[in-house]
Amino acid sequence: MTTEGHIAALERRHQELDRQIQTELQNTRYDDLTVSALKRKKLEVKDELTKFTGANAY
Repeated sequence: MTTEGHIAALERRHQELDRQIQTELQNTRYDDLTVSALKRKKLEVKDELTKFTGANAY
């Protein structure tokens, strides 16, 4: 996979995690542990994106 392809895949994963977090938070009985795990994964993806792009765009 090219660097650009990897970055695009990371961006899609970041957006998908954000959607999952929002969906979970809309649930009246959401699970704090699930939300925390999703946020942690989203941060890991953001950190990897930052390594590749050198920017804090996310």
